[in-house]
Amino acid sequence: MRTPTNLFIFILLTISLISRAQNTNTSKLKGKVSATNQSTLSAATITLLKAKDSTVVKMSVTDQQGQYSFDNPPKGNYLVAASAVGYEKQYSAPFTISAETPVVELTTIVLNPRNNDLKAVTISARKPMVEQKIDRTVVNVDAYISNTGANALEALEKSPGVQVDKDGNISLKGKQNVIVLIDGRPAYLTGADLANMLKGMQASQLEQIEIMTNPPARYDASGNAGIINIKTKKNKVKGFNGNVSAGVGQGVYFKTNESLSLNYRDGKVNLFSSYSYGRNNNFQELEIYRRYFNDDKSTKAIFEQVAFMKRRNTSNNLKMGMDYFVNNKTTLGVVLSGVYNPESSVNRNTSYLENPDHAVDSIVTASSGIDGTWKNASVNLNMRHQFDTTGRELTADLDYIIYDNANNQHFINTSYDADWTKRYEENLMGILPVTVNIYSAKMDYTHPLKNNGKIEAGWKTSFVETVNKANYYQVKGSEWLTDEEKTNFFNYNENINAAYVSFNKQLTKKWGLQSGLRYENTNYKGHQYGNPKKGDSSFQRSYNSWFPTVYVSYNADSNNQFGLSFGRRIDRPGYASLNPFVFYIDKYTYEAGNPYLKPQYSNNVELTHIFKGKLTTTLSYSVTKNVFSETFQQAEFATIVRRNNIGKREYYGISVNAQIPVAKWFTSMIYTNYRYTSYSGNLYGQDLKLAAGTIYFNINNQFNFSKGWGAEVSGWYLSKGVEGQIELAAMGQLAAGVSKTVLKGKGSVKLNVRDILYTQVPHGNIVNIEDTEARFRNSRDTRVANITFSYRFGKPIKSNNKERKKGGANDEQNRVNMGN
Repeated sequence: MRTPTNLFIFILLTISLISRAQNTNTSKLKGKVSATNQSTLSAATITLLKAKDSTVVKMSVTDQQGQYSFDNPPKGNYLVAASAVGYEKQYSAPFTISAETPVVELTTIVLNPRNNDLKAVTISARKPMVEQKIDRTVVNVDAYISNTGANALEALEKSPGVQVDKDGNISLKGKQNVIVLIDGRPAYLTGADLANMLKGMQASQLEQIEIMTNPPARYDASGNAGIINIKTKKNKVKGFNGNVSAGVGQGVYFKTNESLSLNYRDGKVNLFSSYSYGRNNNFQELEIYRRYFNDDKSTKAIFEQVAFMKRRNTSNNLKMGMDYFVNNKTTLGVVLSGVYNPESSVNRNTSYLENPDHAVDSIVTASSGIDGTWKNASVNLNMRHQFDTTGRELTADLDYIIYDNANNQHFINTSYDADWTKRYEENLMGILPVTVNIYSAKMDYTHPLKNNGKIEAGWKTSFVETVNKANYYQVKGSEWLTDEEKTNFFNYNENINAAYVSFNKQLTKKWGLQSGLRYENTNYKGHQYGNPKKGDSSFQRSYNSWFPTVYVSYNADSNNQFGLSFGRRIDRPGYASLNPFVFYIDKYTYEAGNPYLKPQYSNNVELTHIFKGKLTTTLSYSVTKNVFSETFQQAEFATIVRRNNIGKREYYGISVNAQIPVAKWFTSMIYTNYRYTSYSGNLYGQDLKLAAGTIYFNINNQFNFSKGWGAEVSGWYLSKGVEGQIELAAMGQLAAGVSKTVLKGKGSVKLNVRDILYTQVPHGNIVNIEDTEARFRNSRDTRVANITFSYRFGKPIKSNNKERKKGGANDEQNRVNMGN
């Protein structure tokens, strides 16, 4: 294992020298705030202002004794403003900090209570659907009525630029390999399994969705499309608080969703917990058509397949933790989370093999039953220390995550003649347990500089161990015998070491700069254990990569902001994608891993313009080398699905996001994206050249009526496009809903219907398969009506605590892909 020792030493020396330089400045300002009844006021906001023009220099809050302080304020003339909820703002007398008087203690500021009759005042606030910032897009989940009864994946799909494909893979502006974080910590799965986990979370648990297309150096370099951070609801106030919600849905099948969150804060201890339960009955109907060709391009045979899968999934998500405030500078925390999702599915599959004249030669029926249990447990220990009020802080995280997937399969394949005369029957059973252990440690340091500057530095190390077993058995007479053609055992181990340093400074009133450099050292090895028919095979690799990021901002005036960013990123294959043995899906479809997969590297450039904070236009370009994608290879009449490096991808895009206040009671959010994607390379000995332009359009209309009534009409449309070997046809969705606040504003009732026209049906063609033409259609239970009731309780008291720190095993957990 190679460690970037020189870079670590450089970072530590830089931090040490900067810290010494700051410690030579010993100026200090302190004081106290009280009410007219002489009681102290905690959590009052203190603002340090320049005496000349009242420009804000620094801000702080009072502690439980009503005291505040500012460390190392620059020399100059100042005054202090103090404010608190329910009190009138007050100012101190002007004062000076100089070499002669470096320490100043102000007289107590006394606040007078406001004379408002609170019982006669009704305060109503409605968050915007989308908040556009120069470095990210923030989506407020509760602002969408159509999120009623929805799961987290469906809520994510409404976000600007986010799409979910036919297999549940998440893409951003048409690019896959998005890193998904939950509360700054990793999601538990990737691909279809990540989608399944998000389906088990309720939208009622979510507060915001943050979208970053070009993240800074402190984030893992993985994810060429960027990072999506899903922030769950948290109580940031003192006292006992909570929220409960319950809902039902009806599509073709019945569904339920319930959630409960609790928070208790008193003194130095903050306790929090949340639990969600969901029951989702669903179906999938997959139609596949394949035409096989001879060497002279004449039709050899035709294959038609119809599969109907009924799934039942129960999701249980539990999170609990504690923050301990050692003092007003140091916080220690622990977060425990667990997932228990049992599911079962029944598949009925009928396949017809026909001659060139469409006459049936043979029929195969396949029935299968799959029972699985997804279990996950994680422990996060975190620490945050603020050295002073300037923003200098140190954070650390230790994570341990274990994922356990039990998957039992039973297949019965029966072959018939064209007249349904039975030929033979094949009985196959599969037991496929998978476990993943992830260990991660990280530390980040932030150091403010003079004149609105900041340096950040940190390191991270992670270790991953996966154990994959595929035990298949055939029925021979009355006993089950091991099927050595399919049975296998695979171990994978990985270690990644990373370090970064970044610089952020507002150069002038108009120009800002952020730059960073991240180094990652990757080491992995895999071992496929042999059996009597297959020998052992193993592989290992080590490589080092540098990832620069640069971000330049320009504030032309109060209405126009510009941003230009560049970043280099990497996508490593999912752990199971490197697993070389074959998974049995049905008689004509297999899934296989590829131990020779290489990581793909992307260079991304974006130019952004924000007008009045409501209209955002972005030009994007990226080029990806060694791009890997899902590929399809033909073997006789069976199709093998695996990931392969297929060559180079180029992406050109323009997106526009506008929030239009049509009327006081009517707001419309419109997002559109045009992208042109081209693939070039070689696949299974054939040249691969694919290119297409795609338009994505999303509109959401929010209506805010009197007496607590609201409504929403929303929809999206995606034109035809390409994803590797897949040419997707156009599709879209229309949704509508109404809401009503009840119980004096503490409760709400929401009703909505999604996919009203039943147009969210992925279908298209699979191209560049050797001597084969293929198309598919995938229908699911997407037209659903939901009704949900939610209620919040407790008496919150304003708190001055910042959001607790989250863990650091981001990249590792996003690459856990266990399902088929």
